[in-house]
Amino acid sequence: MRLQVTQAVSKMATPLLAESSTGGFVFENVRRNVMLEKTGFKSPTARKTGTTICGVVFKDGVILGADTRATEDTIVADKNCSKIHYLAPNIYCCGAGTAADTEMTTQLISSNLELHSLSTGREARVVTANRLLKQKLFRYQGYIGAALVLGGVDYLGPHLYSIYPHGSTNKLPYATMGSGSLAAMSVFEDRYRVDMEEEEAKQLVRDAIAGGIFNDLGSGTNVDLCVIKKGTVDYLRPYDEANVKGVRQGDYRYKRGTTGVLTKEVRSLEVIDTAVEAMETS
Repeated sequence: MRLQVTQAVSKMATPLLAESSTGGFVFENVRRNVMLEKTGFKSPTARKTGTTICGVVFKDGVILGADTRATEDTIVADKNCSKIHYLAPNIYCCGAGTAADTEMTTQLISSNLELHSLSTGREARVVTANRLLKQKLFRYQGYIGAALVLGGVDYLGPHLYSIYPHGSTNKLPYATMGSGSLAAMSVFEDRYRVDMEEEEAKQLVRDAIAGGIFNDLGSGTNVDLCVIKKGTVDYLRPYDEANVKGVRQGDYRYKRGTTGVLTKEVRSLEVIDTAVEAMETS
């Protein structure tokens, strides 16, 4: 009798236990999405992001480049945003992906690098910034949507890294990231050479970003550059205006009465009380 009760309890509890994964594809989210749709909710969709960022190592340092378009699905939310972020006096970082994630991640790592420099009494190394960023992103398993191009110059010379949202990194002579990265990479693969002069490298990065701007709908407007050399940083914003706004050709003003007004109602609002509150600046 005791054995039968135990078996009955185990059979009842079995559906409540999570099945162990046996590898291969997992379709659990399909059932979840069907359940959400039945209850009136829309199933989650993938976020669409757009950016072109890149970097190149030249003779005396590193040059980072980025476009300035921020998108919200198919809407251009900001035509002149800054995608090159400060990490340390000798280290900067371009961000692609979710704007809030790139902004907050780079700010946090910048703060940690400052504390590291104060505690050691030394200038932060680029490999230190790379390690902090990759460990932060790996910890969140890709849920922080930040794809980064990290560049800087320390006592060992210039360094350039590409950092993916899941935490994997590459040390490269040139790198591109974002939705326009393939167009930018084609420019680098065609024209890059070792020990380039500064002006030649700046033009190369400018053309790579322009390739993304003109071939990717998620990238646009201006080209920003950041030239990092030993002891100096030149942040050029904007370096070039790739998409110059055209002159409106037609006249879109219409005379009053062109569109018929069906109903008209005017309401007067009575102000009862007004209050002024100081804005928080911290």
